[in-house]
Parts: sequence; C-alpha cells; structure tokens
Amino acid sequence: MTDADQTNAATVPLTLDIDAIRKLADEAGSAIVPAYFGSEREGLPSLVPVFLDRNSGQAHSLKKHFEEYRTHPERKRGTATVTTLESFIDLVDRHQTGNSAIFANTDWNAPSFTAVIDYHELEGGRADNGQHRIHYPFPLSDEWKAWKKQSGEVLTQAEFAEWIEDRIADLAAPTDDERREYEDTFGLKTATPAEIVTLSRGLKVHAETRVRSNIVLQSGEGEISFEEEHRDAAGNKLVVPGLFIISIAPFFLGAKARIPVRLRYRVSGGAVKWFFVLHRPDLHITGHVNAALKQAEDATGLPAYQGAPETSS
Repeated sequence: MTDADQTNAATVPLTLDIDAIRKLADEAGSAIVPAYFGSEREGLPSLVPVFLDRNSGQAHSLKKHFEEYRTHPERKRGTATVTTLESFIDLVDRHQTGNSAIFANTDWNAPSFTAVIDYHELEGGRADNGQHRIHYPFPLSDEWKAWKKQSGEVLTQAEFAEWIEDRIADLAAPTDDERREYEDTFGLKTATPAEIVTLSRGLKVHAETRVRSNIVLQSGEGEISFEEEHRDAAGNKLVVPGLFIISIAPFFLGAKARIPVRLRYRVSGGAVKWFFVLHRPDLHITGHVNAALKQAEDATGLPAYQGAPETSS
C-alpha cells in the first residue's frame, strides 16, 4: 500500500456492530441465568438463579453468596441446653409450634429431655427440618454425686463417722409407712437421723479401739462391743441399725427423693469396716424422670414420647 492509500484509509470511518460484539461476548462468557423447577417440587422454589459457566458448561449455586448479605438467619436452628426443668418448660413454651414434640430418654444412668421445635407436621405429614431443639440433660446434684460415688465403698470407723457428720443435713426421719415397708422387706429397723448421728459420734470415741464382740439382735440390728475403758451413754456397746433414709435432690435444683440406704459393716482382725449401699437408685431416678416428663407434658401441652427423634440435630 502506498502512502496515499494509507492516508485515504485512515480518513475512512470504521463502522462497529455493537450488537454483534455483545452477542459474541455473551456466547463466549458466563452469566447468571434462572433455573426453573416448577411449583410441584416439595420444598423448592419455582425459580432458582444459578451461575452458568459457558466455558465449562457447568452451573454453580449462588446460595453462599446470597447468604453473606442476610440480616437474619433463614430459619431457627441449633440446640439450647438448659440446667433446670423449669427453664426447659419456659423455653419450650416460648418457641413451640403446633407440630413441636418432646422426646425423653428415661435411662436412669443418663436421662434427658429433648424438645424438637420444628418437628414434622402432624396434619398432612410434611417433613420439617428438625434442627431447632431444646435439651435438658438432668444435671446431677452435688449431693447425689457424693452419695452415689461413696455407695459400696469401704470406710474405716473414723471415715464413716466423718462422712455422717458431714452429711447430717441429708438424713431424713422415716415415716410410719416407710418403717413398716422396709421392716417387711428387709426385716430391719429403720433408724432416725438422731440414731445415725449417735452411732457416728460413738464410732469417733471407739475409732482406735479393738472390737470385743459382735452380735446380731432379733430386730436385725447389730451390736458391737469394744475393748476399752471409755464408755458412752449405753456403756461400751453401740447398736448399729440396718437401714436409714436420706432425702436429697438427684438433679440440680430438682425435687427431693427419699432413698433408703442399707448400712453394713464387717469385723476383721479386731477392726470394723463400714460401707453403705443406696437401695435401688434406678427406681427413684426413673420415678423422678417420669414425674418430670408428665409435668413437662402438662405444662407445655405438647405430646411426649419415650425415645429419640429420627432426625439428627
């Protein structure tokens, strides 16, 4: 091309097809496009925007990008854990719907209540997420943990005396019905708190003394005599009841339960070893849990089931 041709070409205006360029760019690039599901899809909107990468031919979800701009969660989810039955009831009342339900694990070793707020629909049977929950794990009281831990453990005279002195507040006087029931069941006299305290203080006196004799009385009580000059009000003999009652709350800030305790001892080598055993703690815990379940059911008006929900939180 001559210099004249180049000059003439430079002065000729170029015409650009903007629509064609945009079309080529759209065809080569990517875009946000709608994906239609139709209203008949359960739990899905009729239209969902997706990012279509035309180079790879793949569609990508935009949900995570939209979630960044939320000012409120999409729905309630998570598990609130409470420490008292009253708080469980109050919180369930605050959030419950017409489809909420309570599930109870009544295993006495690890009882718990779980309310599923967004449980499946009762009418129509449509599934819900089941991810908003309130959990009450029945936290054990310090008193229950102490008695349960010590149950069955061997103690010296001094250790048993100190234990009773430290736990005087947990002792309870037996009722007439309890006296008759446990005498019929065990053939043992049920001691009053004063009798247990008297025993413990007598053991302190004889803590370093050898046993002279040990007999079982007709009442089922034991009678221990010691080889020493010191004498208590009954001489140097101590009467050992076979049973006493404690009244403690098994669970933190919960109602108290009356639990019979078997008192036992062994004489060996002139010394006495003591231990006590809580009688059927499973019955008392299970009864307490069942009563709490009835209370929660009545207070919230929700159905209660023994077991676990089929959906995980």
